[in-house]
Amino acid sequence: MMIEDRSGSDNPAFLTKNLYAFLGAASKRKEIAAAIPSYLPAVPQLYADVDREKALEQQVSLDNIYSTMQTFMGGYLVNYFNRFGRQWQTYVEAESSSRTNIKNIDQFYVRSANGSQVPLASLVHVKQITGPEFILRYNEYPAAQLNITGAPGYSSGQVRHALEQVFQQPMPAGMGFDYSGMSFQEQQAEQGVPTWVVFGLSILITFLILAALYESWSLPFSVLLSTPVAILGAYLAISMRSLENDIFATIGLIMLIGLSAKNAILIVEFAVTNYKNGQSISDAALGAARLRFRPIVMTAFAFIFGCIPLWVASGSGGVSRQILGTVVIGGMVLATFFGILLIPVSFSVVEYVSHRFRRGGKGTTMDSKHDIDPRELAAAAAASAPQNEGGQH
Repeated sequence: MMIEDRSGSDNPAFLTKNLYAFLGAASKRKEIAAAIPSYLPAVPQLYADVDREKALEQQVSLDNIYSTMQTFMGGYLVNYFNRFGRQWQTYVEAESSSRTNIKNIDQFYVRSANGSQVPLASLVHVKQITGPEFILRYNEYPAAQLNITGAPGYSSGQVRHALEQVFQQPMPAGMGFDYSGMSFQEQQAEQGVPTWVVFGLSILITFLILAALYESWSLPFSVLLSTPVAILGAYLAISMRSLENDIFATIGLIMLIGLSAKNAILIVEFAVTNYKNGQSISDAALGAARLRFRPIVMTAFAFIFGCIPLWVASGSGGVSRQILGTVVIGGMVLATFFGILLIPVSFSVVEYVSHRFRRGGKGTTMDSKHDIDPRELAAAAAASAPQNEGGQH
C-alpha cells in the first residue's frame, strides 16, 4: 500500500505525521497482523548550505562549488578505457582518509573567476540534520510504501477493505492512497466481472447446450436441478476445513457444474429413451436410475480418489490446491450420495409439469403416454373404415 501526500506541499513532515497516525489506527484492526513502512523519516544526514552571496563576492560559480564537493567528497566519473580485454572506469576522488570526515572540507579549494584559490570551507557550511533516507514518488506524489501482513484467517481482500476503512478516519483531505504490485492487480480484478455473473454464464451456456442436445426446453432443467446439491457440498467442505472462498474455490465450483451435470445426463438420457419406448414418466426415471447407478458411482469415486492429492497438498502453493481439492471432493461426495437420488425426481417433476403446460391441463393423467401424432390417427381411421366394391373408402 502506498500512502501519498497529494497536498502539493512537498513537506516530509506532513507525510510523516499522517503516516504514523495511519499506522496507529491500523494496528488496532484485527485483520492486520503487521504494517511495516519502508519510509524512514529520521535518518542522520549532513546538510551542505552554500553561501551564495559570498560565492558571488568571491566570483566563484555554483557549478564549481558543487562539482568540487562531488569530486573530492564523493567521486567523479571521467571516462572509460580498455585494457587486458576488459573495460575500466576512471574516477577522480580524494583519498579515503580525507573524505570520510566532513571536517576535512577545509582542505579542498575551488577556483574563482580571477584564477585564485578559495577554501571550500569558507563558502559551504555543513551541519548535521535528520530527514528521510529517500523520497519515494508514486503517481508523481511523495509517498511512503507499507508492507502489510494479514492476520491468520483473513484474506488479502479483507485486509485491503480494513485498510481502506481505517484510512477514512484519521487522514486529512490532502492525503491519499494507492496499491502497487499484486495488491494493485487484485484491486483491478475486483472491479472486473463479478462471481455471480461467471456462475450465471456457466449455467446459461450449459442450459443452451443441453437444450440443443435434447431439442427440448424442459429437459435441461432436469439436469441442472442437481447442481445446487453439488455446490452445497462444496461450501460445507470449505466451512469444515476453515478455508477461504477465493478464486480457486470459484474455479472448483464451475468445474462442479459440469461434473454434476454429467451425472444427471447419464440418467436423464436413458430416462428419455425409456419414455420414448412407451414407459411412463415415473417408470422411465426409476429404470434409468437403476441402470446407471453403478457406472455413476464408479466414475464419481475414481474422480474423488484422484483429487485426494489436492486435498492433502502441502508446500509452496499448497493452500490453493487444498481449496480446489476440497471444493470438488465435497461437491462430488454430496452429489453422488444425495444428488443422484434427486435426479429421477427432478426428471419426473419437470416432465409432469411440462406436459401439463403443453396440453393446457385438460383431461390428462400424470402417467399419460406421449402425444399421439395426428398422422397416426388418420392412418388408423383409414385402416378401420369400410371399403366399397371399388376398393374405395
